[in-house]
Amino acid sequence: MARREVITIGGSAGSIEVIRRICRELPADLPACVLIAVHVGAGSQDLLAGILDSGGPLTARTAVDGEPLERGRIYVAPADRHLVIDGGFARLGRGPRENMARPAIDPLFRSAGISAGPRAIGVLLSGMLNDGASGLADLKRCGGVTVVQSPLDAVESEMPRTALLASDIDYRASASDLAILLSRLVDEEPGPAPALPESVALEVAIAMGRPSDTPLIAEIADPVPLNCPGCGGTLSQVRRSPLRFRCQVGHGYTAEALAHEQESSVDEAVRIALRVVGERAVLMEKMAADAHRAGRSAASATFGERAEEYRRSATVLMNAVVTG
Repeated sequence: MARREVITIGGSAGSIEVIRRICRELPADLPACVLIAVHVGAGSQDLLAGILDSGGPLTARTAVDGEPLERGRIYVAPADRHLVIDGGFARLGRGPRENMARPAIDPLFRSAGISAGPRAIGVLLSGMLNDGASGLADLKRCGGVTVVQSPLDAVESEMPRTALLASDIDYRASASDLAILLSRLVDEEPGPAPALPESVALEVAIAMGRPSDTPLIAEIADPVPLNCPGCGGTLSQVRRSPLRFRCQVGHGYTAEALAHEQESSVDEAVRIALRVVGERAVLMEKMAADAHRAGRSAASATFGERAEEYRRSATVLMNAVVTG
């Protein structure tokens, strides 16, 4: 009997302890491989695989590019590499960051859908913003089963909560129930395989480092009057839901991640403006004092008025910084 033989797990802030618990409670004879992508910095040490290897019945390792996937083993994405599935093999990509992350969760979920279809399971855990939501939606389009940690149970509820809003998730479960649920799901016969969307496969290729340009992005998205926070290029809106954007370089953003990056840019711009306005006020005050010493009272008054205007503008900008 055919089984679901690929489990993909994605998480961010607050997910490590949940991942440790899942891997500790999965059976030693699990008839599936497990692939894990967790948001880590580019310079981070690859420690998670060793922790999972020593803390549970399944052999765990940091994934190596091109290695065959084996049942009963855990493969963890290394720092600064997207982990994807290519047929029966693990592949590591240096493609553009998605939602400011590499490894990102969405490429792993999409690749599981393309390579395993109904034989794949996607699990999204605790984290901020919403990386993983569109990947789960794409995995489900490919016939896979989708699972999220219950938002009420998560340390950071935003990722599982937005995934529930983005698509029709099959299961939600608490951290204590996830291993039991996964053990049951891998023993079930998978459903029929739908036609695989070419656009999903193209985004997996971008994560693997396929050169991206305007004609390529035009195959999956339409240009919009927004700029990429990462490179300044024009963004295009991806035609599949949930709402997402990609630039010609290939950087990907959900609407929420893009808004978060824009908010940071606005805050920085306001702080720069505050500095410039403050410097102008100081300059006007010095020019007013110099004109006063030279006996040019009219000029001194004019410069003084300008200094007051700049000080008022600085107050407005400071309030904007403080209140956000």
